[in-house]
Amino acid sequence: MPDIDVRPARSADLPELARTLALAFHDDPVMSWVVPDPRRRAVALPRMFAAICRHHYLPGGAAEVALSSGRIVAGALWSAPGEWKTSPRQDLRMLPGLLLVLRGDALRGMRANEAVKSAHPAEPHWYLGVIGSDPQVRGGGYGRALLQSRLQRCDREFAPAYLESSNADNVPYYQRFGFAVTGEIRLPAGGPTLWQMWRDPA
Repeated sequence: MPDIDVRPARSADLPELARTLALAFHDDPVMSWVVPDPRRRAVALPRMFAAICRHHYLPGGAAEVALSSGRIVAGALWSAPGEWKTSPRQDLRMLPGLLLVLRGDALRGMRANEAVKSAHPAEPHWYLGVIGSDPQVRGGGYGRALLQSRLQRCDREFAPAYLESSNADNVPYYQRFGFAVTGEIRLPAGGPTLWQMWRDPA
């Protein structure tokens, strides 16, 4: 396996990072439920990821990217302990863009967001909000490199980590890194299920 360069995400990475995450999540069950039309989803997801990265994850300083030959092929959007909630100012900045992008699908998006927020654990932790890789390199170890980068820090700081898996197929993958299923979030109006996963420090 080639060496994988993992580094903090920068503002200049935003367009490429958003495109990569959009490719990673195009067939995701939750994203497919929020934006059912695949053609609209292909347009909406890069803009949605750009908005949340620009206004929340990049300012938080905990997002990371994995590169192959200088190209961003995977990304992980983390929030430090106590910083997973978006501030009212961040919500205000993101909302117009998200409403414009999601349009008629915005209500489903807001319902999904509220369901996830209301189930979030209260104990301080590192929160993995998003992780994904370009499908063309999936299986190449880029997700593993991103997870190990942050989880090593969690262990050094003796800090737990938390995520929601939106795909049942990914649950065993996260379990290999020490995460355990602690609950399920069933999205309203017949939406899909997310699996809450918690990892105690090693």
